[in-house]
Amino acid sequence: MEAELKNLLSDLHALEDSLRDPTHHSLIDKMRSRVERLSVMENSRVVQRVKIKDMSAEVVDSNPYSRLMALQRMGIVDNYERIREFSVAIVGIGGVGSVAAEMLTRCGIGRLLLYDYDKVELANMNRLFFRPEQAGMTKTDAAVQTLSDINPDVVLESYTLNITTVQGFETFMSSLNNKSFRPDKEGSGVDLVLSCVDNYEARMVVNQACNELSQTWMESGVSENAVSGHIQLLVPGETACFACAPPLVVASGVDERTLKREGVCAASLPTTMGVVAGLLVQNTLKYLLKFGNVTPYLGYNALKDFFPTMEMKPNPQCSNAACLEKQKEYALAKPARDAAARAKMEVEISLEPECLHEDNDWNISVVDDSDVQVSSTSSGALPEGLVFELPSADEFQKPSVSEETTNTVDDLEDLRRQLEALNAD
Repeated sequence: MEAELKNLLSDLHALEDSLRDPTHHSLIDKMRSRVERLSVMENSRVVQRVKIKDMSAEVVDSNPYSRLMALQRMGIVDNYERIREFSVAIVGIGGVGSVAAEMLTRCGIGRLLLYDYDKVELANMNRLFFRPEQAGMTKTDAAVQTLSDINPDVVLESYTLNITTVQGFETFMSSLNNKSFRPDKEGSGVDLVLSCVDNYEARMVVNQACNELSQTWMESGVSENAVSGHIQLLVPGETACFACAPPLVVASGVDERTLKREGVCAASLPTTMGVVAGLLVQNTLKYLLKFGNVTPYLGYNALKDFFPTMEMKPNPQCSNAACLEKQKEYALAKPARDAAARAKMEVEISLEPECLHEDNDWNISVVDDSDVQVSSTSSGALPEGLVFELPSADEFQKPSVSEETTNTVDDLEDLRRQLEALNAD
């Protein structure tokens, strides 16, 4: 394409030189400017990489997964390539959700489901991810455009809808149940749902859907003043659902929609949203790939650099009927679950610890303290040919008795006899 444009420019130059009538030169100049514009667009066109069938740990500049697979080589995860088997749904592609989607895409997640009804605005440019030229596009379409360029290996599904409507909720539920990506998966068609919405109503819809499907999900949020946020793990029946402990404003009976005022908007910092998105995705990776401790709740206070943690048990008087049903199912399965955990612990105790290093290149061995013998060097003796430059501070230096002391005594006796002889005279 670039070579053809260059040939076209040279042809236009030749045509301009051959024309004697100067009235045609303006038209040729217009054509030349268009060709030059096309040439600039061609040179600035994004080159998309080809899809990669298998993740490789080969350390080369052309391998986008080499640094991710290094986690496996370093013993952090058992099999990082399993990340391609997982599906994650992200509800709300805003300041937190869009960054979380990009992080998971760069990590090589298998499938991403994106939900949002809003459009990209120039007012969103103080946040990460979206670009000015995407203003006017739906957030889902803009996200798919960017994410597919970053990693074409990820399967992207976008849903431009409002999940709080009846039709939107039905589509949301059916998409979560879709198992076309992994037909043999138990339960729903996704492994985790990430809630990145900014209002209580949408959170309650996600809560209701996940309770009905017994779907584990994570909730996230950033405060209105943009200097604090949190993430929370919600497992139906095992942990508190979002209706078990509603926010104070909702519990007080206030409609959150009446809190919004014309011309007044919430504050927004890309730093706080980036931190919360990073914590959310980090917890997601630990949950999916089974490494580290998955936090049940983690807060973030930017003013004091404070990260509070806690656990929230389900409320036996929760207003959500699906949550109460899951609590009963979890309680009934508890004896069998405890017995299995106890049996596993007994097996681990009965197994003798294996010797990690029977032999090594440096002939280093571990011995019992009682078998350690005090070496000759510890007594202060040095090998032949070596001497201490300074006296030892641990030993009392006794003065040596030399022959000169005896000679001095003899001289004094001789001097005393000479004095006595003089006095006698």
